[in-house]
Amino acid sequence: MFELELSLLLILGLAAFFAGYVDAVVGGGGLVQIPALLSAFPTTSPATLFGTNKLASIVGTTSAAIQYARRVSIPWGLALPGAVAALVGAWFGARAVAWLPSEIMRPLVLVLLIGVAIYTFVKKDLGAVQGPRRSRNIEIPLAVAIGMVIGFYDGFFGPGTGSFLIFLFVRLLHLDFLHASVTSKIVNVATNFAALSFFALNVEVLWKLGLFMAICNLTGAVVGSRTAIRRGASFVRTMFLAVVSVLVLKIFWDLVSA
Repeated sequence: MFELELSLLLILGLAAFFAGYVDAVVGGGGLVQIPALLSAFPTTSPATLFGTNKLASIVGTTSAAIQYARRVSIPWGLALPGAVAALVGAWFGARAVAWLPSEIMRPLVLVLLIGVAIYTFVKKDLGAVQGPRRSRNIEIPLAVAIGMVIGFYDGFFGPGTGSFLIFLFVRLLHLDFLHASVTSKIVNVATNFAALSFFALNVEVLWKLGLFMAICNLTGAVVGSRTAIRRGASFVRTMFLAVVSVLVLKIFWDLVSA
C-alpha cells in the first residue's frame, strides 16, 4: 500500500468514503469503489480487487447496521432469517462464478433494474410509510427467499444488490424505505462476509490497502447512516432512484462497449 503514490491513495480513500456514504443510505457503493480499484490496478486480477473491495465494504456496512440499530427499530424477525439465507446464497453464488460466466447476467439485470426504477417512480407512495404487515407464516419464508436469491446474486455478480434488497423489502414485506434500508444492511453484512471468506480462501487480497479503504468506508458509512436517519424515507427513496438510474446507465454502457 505504501508504494502507491500519495495522490492515488487519496483518490482511493475518497472513493471509499463516498462508497460508504452511498452504501449506508441505499446500497450501490460498489459503483464507486470497484471502478476506482480497477483504474488504480489495471494489471491486477479482478478477483483480487473484488476481494479487496469486499474487505472495505463489510466494515462500512457493519458500521451502518450498528448506527441504524441504535436509532431505528430493526425488524429482526425478518432481518436475521434473511441474513442467514443470504450468507448461504452468497457463498454458493461466489462458487458459481467458476463454472458460469457472470456476463450472461448483464442483460437480465439491466431489464430488472429498469423495471424497478419505473415501478418506484410511478408509485409515488411506495415506501413512504410502512404498510400493513403480513402474517409471520408469510413474512419469514419471504425474507428467507429474498435473502437466498439476492445473496446468491451478490456472490455471483453483485451490482445493485442493495437496490434489489430494498425494493423487495418495500414491495413484498411492506416496509418503508428507511426500514427497508436498515434491514438490507443486516442482510448485506452476511453477503459481504460470505463473499470475503470465499475470496480470502481462494485468491490474494490486498489486505493493507483494503484496511485503509475500510477506515475511509467506515467514515462515509457513519455520515451516510446518520443523514438517512435524520432525513427519513423520502430521502432514501430519492437516493434509491438515483443509484438505480446510475446502475442502469453503467450496465447499459458495459453491454454496448463490450
